[in-house]
Amino acid sequence: MSTQDQINKERDRKIAQNEEQRQMAGTIRVSGWAIFFAIVAGVIVFLVGWAWLHR
Repeated sequence: MSTQDQINKERDRKIAQNEEQRQMAGTIRVSGWAIFFAIVAGVIVFLVGWAWLHR
């Protein structure tokens, strides 16, 4: 295997590793927003239900 092929393989590995880290950060960010909106929706449903029961 030539030196250039080895350099390209190492570069490709590094790019794949960086992409994996970037994708994980994006997944965590999306999950955080999903949890936030689920909590907000739950609070709204709870308050509407509580207000309806205590009218």
